[in-house]
Amino acid sequence: MHSPEITMAVDALRRRLVRGTRTILGIAGAPGAGKSTFAAWLQQQFGPGEAVVVPMDGFHLGNTIIEGTPLRQRKGAIDTFDAGGYLSLLRRLVRRDEAVVYAPEFRRTLDEPVAASIAVPADVQLVITEGNYLLADQEPWKDVRAQLDEVWFLETPPALRLQRLVERHVSFGMEREAAVAWATGPDEANARLIQATRPAADRVLPWL
Repeated sequence: MHSPEITMAVDALRRRLVRGTRTILGIAGAPGAGKSTFAAWLQQQFGPGEAVVVPMDGFHLGNTIIEGTPLRQRKGAIDTFDAGGYLSLLRRLVRRDEAVVYAPEFRRTLDEPVAASIAVPADVQLVITEGNYLLADQEPWKDVRAQLDEVWFLETPPALRLQRLVERHVSFGMEREAAVAWATGPDEANARLIQATRPAADRVLPWL
């Protein structure tokens, strides 16, 4: 059972979609808010070929770039992403002048981005892109925001969000103590930055 706010948002999104045009919707929120789950659910509300999910996480800097640097201990922070690459991809998706645009995705099993893993044909009407920093106002992130028709911010109870983060880290190989330390350390620092961008969202939606 989803909230009335989500029902209203999806109905408004349906009305927005016009054949021959493209809407690019951003889904923002703190780590563990459920962005990827929400984006996948939202995609399923539309017909085959109508919507594609393109995650910002495909633009994590590769481990070969950050290994041995201070960035390794802050993986997931705003400066550990190829923001320029993400912006370039969004601009291509806005232009729609290529038959197919291929986007990267992040494979948690590898802890690495994998290039050209998501196909976005020109006739796709709705592109859903989800990520932490879609509403950040520093360069070049404010240009990222300018490519997006709307951005929805997911609000999840902090205790639930923290629990999900710990379980996610454990499921991908972290010891529980290390998972708790990461979730309450680097993840929480990122969450505070992201929460500060909430007022810039077009909609704030409760999501469990």
